[in-house]
Amino acid sequence: MTASEKDLNSLVASARRNRLADLLWRSAARTPNKTALIYKGIRHSFSELDTVVNRVANAFAARGISRGDHVAMVSHNNHAFVVTRFALARLGAVMVPINFMLNASEIAFILDNAEAKAVVVEDALVATVDAAIAEAKMTMRLKCVIEESGATVPKDWEPISILMRHDDTSAPDVAIGDDEAVQLLYTSGTESRPKGALLSARSLYAHYASCIADGEMSASDIEVHSLPLYHCAQLDCFLTPDLYIGATSIILSAPDPANLLKTIEEEGVTKLFCPPTVWIAILRHPDFGRRNLSSLKKGYYGASIMPMEIIKEIHAKIPGIRLFNFYGQTEMSPVATILSPEDQMRKLGSAGRAALNVETRVVDDNDVPVAVGVIGEIVHRSPHATLGYWKNPEKTAEAFRNGWFHSGDLGVFDEEGYLTVVDRKKDMIKTGGENVASREVEEVIFQHASVAEVAVFGVPHPRWIEAVMAVVVLRSGAELSVDTLMTHCRDRLAGYKAPKHIAIINQLPKNASGKILKRELRDRYAKINEESSANA
Repeated sequence: MTASEKDLNSLVASARRNRLADLLWRSAARTPNKTALIYKGIRHSFSELDTVVNRVANAFAARGISRGDHVAMVSHNNHAFVVTRFALARLGAVMVPINFMLNASEIAFILDNAEAKAVVVEDALVATVDAAIAEAKMTMRLKCVIEESGATVPKDWEPISILMRHDDTSAPDVAIGDDEAVQLLYTSGTESRPKGALLSARSLYAHYASCIADGEMSASDIEVHSLPLYHCAQLDCFLTPDLYIGATSIILSAPDPANLLKTIEEEGVTKLFCPPTVWIAILRHPDFGRRNLSSLKKGYYGASIMPMEIIKEIHAKIPGIRLFNFYGQTEMSPVATILSPEDQMRKLGSAGRAALNVETRVVDDNDVPVAVGVIGEIVHRSPHATLGYWKNPEKTAEAFRNGWFHSGDLGVFDEEGYLTVVDRKKDMIKTGGENVASREVEEVIFQHASVAEVAVFGVPHPRWIEAVMAVVVLRSGAELSVDTLMTHCRDRLAGYKAPKHIAIINQLPKNASGKILKRELRDRYAKINEESSANA
């Protein structure tokens, strides 16, 4: 290729660019004065948000952050999180959001594995991250602190407020390919160590189009974002699509039900995403009946399966709300299938059909599509999909075998092409040679009026290999004995499906996204059959 041809290709590529951060300045160009972001006392128009992103991007560049660098972020939701995310994208740097609930050793592994060059951390978490950096024996090019709590931090941490006052407000002109990585998201999976899934602008733009079209999103939306932004569900299904289309976003630091209800009423919120556990907490909160929720027109759920009884309750208590089920996983950016509002009652429990830019199949162990009504593994083909696992070609090859991304979930199609997720492969309970889907048992237990939450899983059993166990949280003020709940299950399930053990506890373990941590429950109750035998 001649020099002139290279120059021409460069000019064409520049004219066709579609960088992740471009979506923000395009919204700023269309509606500069419209409110883009609200956080506590901060209310940024799109133009103001775009400008502060440029300031921080140029400040990062002045401190040595450049295209391809991995920059870790450990923080609760706040204004600076959003600004940092787009500032890094403007430079072609790769954001590595980290779960703020991890301990120093867990963070150290991710920092080391990701080869992070810099960190941006909320002040209350600086001590943990400093310990992680020391354990990983790493030197950071920049340690930047988000001042939220007023906690004292060491002098080698530079406040992000200084970066936000950087003199240069021009947009950095960095050439970034559509399929260059822009995010590195670590997923826990079933392994002892998390895997890093790489996402590109091409993945994310295709994903945003699917969410916007199938999720009926519009520029007139006002949405509250309370689930952790380190997780792709809130970040890439809702916050970034809102900024893309010019909607208004309200950032809350956590999904506190009272604050959510207050914000919906005061800001006229039209759109809300919550995992089932948070929807349940909202419905049960004393303020639910005291707040005016008439502005709320669209509701979304995902992260785990929504009990049928809760879907019915939401429809009954928030009349006219249009509910959507978003199903997928981090490696799919994360949405793969969507259940529309019209199908919520008609297809109770379904994950819907493939999203706009996704193909979905259910296959057997040889990757051959199975017939309608037959359970198999759910696989996808889509530009949503991850570029692969960072520094893990073996896991990448395993996940993408035969040219489809393998989800690890078990599902079944009905005659109309609607997908029902039966279980995670690891959550399918094999008891006495029979398969039991934990979800089926959970749905039966949820039918009891006293039950607020439930998790069903398998525990080791000397005779049956695995036994079905249920851990239940009761509704406030409710009373229910284990024997009564056992009878409820046995009346509605085949004998081998009914729980052999039920525990009633005050709270289920969950991650920051509201997903129930069944792995913790499996560990906690792993020896329950041994203990039962010893006490017999």
